[in-house]
Amino acid sequence: MQRLFGIFQNQKMRRIIELAVGPMLLIAIWWIAFKGQLVNKDLLPSPFDTLRDTAANIAAGKMTQDFTHTLIRVAYSVAIAVIAGVPVGIVLGAKAAIYRSVEFLVDFFRSTPATALFPLFLLLFGLGDLAKIAVAAFAAWLVIVFNVAYGVMNARQTRILAAHAMGASSLRIFRDVIFFETLPQTFVGLRTAVSLALVVIIVAEMFIGATDGIGHRIIDAQISYSLTDMYGSILIAGAMGYGLNLALLATERSLVHWSGK
Repeated sequence: MQRLFGIFQNQKMRRIIELAVGPMLLIAIWWIAFKGQLVNKDLLPSPFDTLRDTAANIAAGKMTQDFTHTLIRVAYSVAIAVIAGVPVGIVLGAKAAIYRSVEFLVDFFRSTPATALFPLFLLLFGLGDLAKIAVAAFAAWLVIVFNVAYGVMNARQTRILAAHAMGASSLRIFRDVIFFETLPQTFVGLRTAVSLALVVIIVAEMFIGATDGIGHRIIDAQISYSLTDMYGSILIAGAMGYGLNLALLATERSLVHWSGK
């Protein structure tokens, strides 16, 4: 038992070290660039000053409020995209003729930068949160539709044929076979959609009349030349995206444990 505990502890410590390498490498490169003046010292603050000021802003609650506002907007965008995108993706994937009929539209808008659609959504929804959420939801919706449809179309035929041979109805085949076969691809689309929604929301907060959020904080700090706040806000935005991706990966491993088997 003690030996097993020791092995577990070693594995846990190794995992912690592996996770720490990336942040430590980032800080090291930043410090070298700052100390060696590879970048103008007036444009690049010390990483340690940035981390200290960021921690102070988090403790004061200022950055936490902006973080929360951005996270809520992303959550609304992704929820809308999932609710509207999964059924559409299933329909398109189940009927190849339907998918071919609208493939151009899906690929065209999926290839169009979401930021290019800002003026259109501003005209439709105004300058409030609705426009920001709508454009992010639309961009995420396209990704989810494409991935769900792709997952349905590429469900393993051997399992579907086996279910047919056992006399299962079309509804049951979809519920018990196709649905679960599409989940791995659906989660791939969901992770991509969350990352895209976060990018769109951050950019929208920068330029579409926002008064809060991480994007607004970044652009406000840049205008006021508060560099440690600007860099710290960028780090927080990256941490948000990384954390959301980790949460989705953990959910996927828990729910889609048969993936690849």
